[in-house]
Amino acid sequence: MGSSIITLTTDFGLTDHYVGVMKGVIASIDPTVRTVDISHGVRPHCVPEGAFRVAQAYRFFPPGSVHLVVVDPGVGSSRRAIAALAAGQYFVAPDNGVLSQVFEREPTVVREIDVGRYGRQPVSRTFHGRDIFAPVSARLSSGTPFEQIGWLIHDALLLPATAPVEIEPGHWRGQVLNVDRFGNVVTSFEHGLLAGRTEGFCLAVGKVEARKLAESYARSLGEEPFLIEGSSGYLEVSINRHSAAARAGVKIGSPAEFWESKQS
Repeated sequence: MGSSIITLTTDFGLTDHYVGVMKGVIASIDPTVRTVDISHGVRPHCVPEGAFRVAQAYRFFPPGSVHLVVVDPGVGSSRRAIAALAAGQYFVAPDNGVLSQVFEREPTVVREIDVGRYGRQPVSRTFHGRDIFAPVSARLSSGTPFEQIGWLIHDALLLPATAPVEIEPGHWRGQVLNVDRFGNVVTSFEHGLLAGRTEGFCLAVGKVEARKLAESYARSLGEEPFLIEGSSGYLEVSINRHSAAARAGVKIGSPAEFWESKQS
């Protein structure tokens, strides 16, 4: 199984040489591979943001694709390096919860990487993207059996679950999963929670309450907050041409609440 595609999701940015070096290591092992950049704009050390981005991306790639994820504030520590098989695709990342949202969606097999066998020696204490994750991704892409990559584990680190909890009838508590560059607030409430309604509810994030659903950004009214069914499959709180996140004063992980209401 293999598609010769490796995606990259990191918090490295594009100013430094890090992303280019990882691609060089990959190409040295598998010259036929195609690399696809998902994002290198994850905020430094923000594991939940990296978890959201890779979970949004993998479903649109063919079977056998390899997803290399490096958001790794624990580099050089005792945290493990892992490879996972889920939905017919491979994921290579630090064991710090950055694959949590993939694991929430898919049955998964996880292995601790045999760094002595598959790492690039000597392994740097500060650049595991180059010395562990890139070479392992290339090995998987070029046909190394997943079963040989390392040891089966059943205790991969998980972030707290993102699914909303009903705290009383008609009242749910969730969280902010992402804030995009336009300031739209992606919540953990899925589209189906509205059950076809366009009002008769309230979704609150920070200082903002949204009580109506808009079909598109252009159909919204003025600067009034509204909900929109985002492409991620979740409800988003938005303000047309303004940052809902800035007005609400929220960030990734902030609480979000949804309740049924007769107000509109």
